[in-house]
Amino acid sequence: MGEDYPGTLLEFEDRFATDQACRDYLVRLRWPQGFVCPRCEAGTVWAATRGRLVCGSCRHQTSVTAGTIFQDTRKPLRLWFRAMWYVTSQKNGASAMGLQRVLGLGSYVTAWTWLHKLRRAMVRPGRDRLSGRIEVDETYVGGEEPEAHARQLLGKSLVTIAAQEDGRGIGRIRMARIADASAASLQQFIRRAIEPGSVVHTDGWEGYRGLEKNGYHHQVTILRGKGKDAAIELLPRVHLIAGLLKRWLLGTHQGSVSGNHLDYYLDEFTFRFNRRKSRSRGKLFYRLVEQALNVEPSPYHSMVGGKGTPSRPPQ
Repeated sequence: MGEDYPGTLLEFEDRFATDQACRDYLVRLRWPQGFVCPRCEAGTVWAATRGRLVCGSCRHQTSVTAGTIFQDTRKPLRLWFRAMWYVTSQKNGASAMGLQRVLGLGSYVTAWTWLHKLRRAMVRPGRDRLSGRIEVDETYVGGEEPEAHARQLLGKSLVTIAAQEDGRGIGRIRMARIADASAASLQQFIRRAIEPGSVVHTDGWEGYRGLEKNGYHHQVTILRGKGKDAAIELLPRVHLIAGLLKRWLLGTHQGSVSGNHLDYYLDEFTFRFNRRKSRSRGKLFYRLVEQALNVEPSPYHSMVGGKGTPSRPPQ
């Protein structure tokens, strides 16, 4: 199956009007070469009731939603599809309140939970690392900015950003919340986000020393005593990304994002930014559905850090 997706809202509504149509689409995406039994790896199958698939060899029963973010959902699949279309068609993202209103969900908690499940699907397992020339720096999210390069958390979240140079523009990005600005935290992020052999451009912070030992070419610009404006001028890409991130968190989510869930908002921002040049909203929908099938189930209590259902979860 190639990249098969609706191009317009009308096409989407016509194509995914029933749960069976949504289920058929998931089957084609999950098993593009044909069904494979998860138990015996046989390829013969027949459909049973309630959307179950029965292996023609070992009689094992499975479901296209088993082991995915859709597992155990009590809501219609067509409602999930509408949620994914809405999330990917909104240029600046969607809030839980907005999703609740558009889908007519009776519970804010349901909308919040769905959005967080979808954010977990926005990072493709085994995605390629950045390569070429990469700017790396950190920024603080939440509260007032500390003095430039003070690098104390003071109750804020520290986010490190890698931005790929694309001429004078920006290619792909990677972002992550880190515990502190130590060499251990910063260089672990770099190893995960950037291919060895790349040029990593940073300021003179000591946490970046020794990158050469990990196979990187390290370009250092000393900013001490030059002020914040110098940092913006000499590392323009990461500082532009930092500004866009903060405006997005403040605009779409009213700045009410808890540190415990910030990683998933960073994943959403990265997903959107890296696909900003896509001409088709349908393709973004396709990518999200595709990746949702490769993400393990996330029960509500695992996302809020405990059991129980508060009337309004953290942002």
